[in-house]
Amino acid sequence: MATHLDLEEQEQLDQLKHFWAKYGNLISWAAIAVLVAMAAWNGWNWWQRSEAEKASAMYDELERAVVSDDAARVEAAFGQMKERLSGNVVAAQGGLLVAKSLLGHGKPEQAREALQWVSDNAPDAGFRSVAALRMSAIDMQAKDYDKALGLLGDSIAEDFKALAADRRGDIYMAQGKTEEAKAEYEKAWSLFGDRADYRRLVKIKLNALGVEPAEGKANAS
Repeated sequence: MATHLDLEEQEQLDQLKHFWAKYGNLISWAAIAVLVAMAAWNGWNWWQRSEAEKASAMYDELERAVVSDDAARVEAAFGQMKERLSGNVVAAQGGLLVAKSLLGHGKPEQAREALQWVSDNAPDAGFRSVAALRMSAIDMQAKDYDKALGLLGDSIAEDFKALAADRRGDIYMAQGKTEEAKAEYEKAWSLFGDRADYRRLVKIKLNALGVEPAEGKANAS
């Protein structure tokens, strides 16, 4: 009986040796590949967390500099953010914050530079659209109407098209082009859909031009 078991074990061992000789390298490489992939995934997650923490710390520093009204500190913090976080949404948020601060201090040209950086580097179309809308307001104030209108074209993200139409209406009004302004305000009225607060403002502008927008024209798309 013992001999029979020994023979079975030897046969199984021989089969295992044969299997390993045939597939051992493949299994080893597959196992190594899995381990490498797991290590890479864990490394990537660690790097992502580390970068997120660094980005958050840099934004906090920028925000503190803005609140403290320290221009030199703001410039240094934003410069570091642009250098290390270009293409990151946190840097885009920082650019919008800096631009708002600069506008509040009566520095539209510097604010526009910050917004232009956001427009050129933000990874998200929403941030780029916000930057374009704010730049267009600065250009409109500077009476550079063609430049302002040029920022409000097809590159504006869908969620911001109503705001872009409203802004174009404002620009045309500033130029005395009332018919063009009416058309843009009506477009904005339609695109705003059920966002009542925004639509109320557009309605006031249309009423001032002698237009009563029909409720049935609202379109939430």
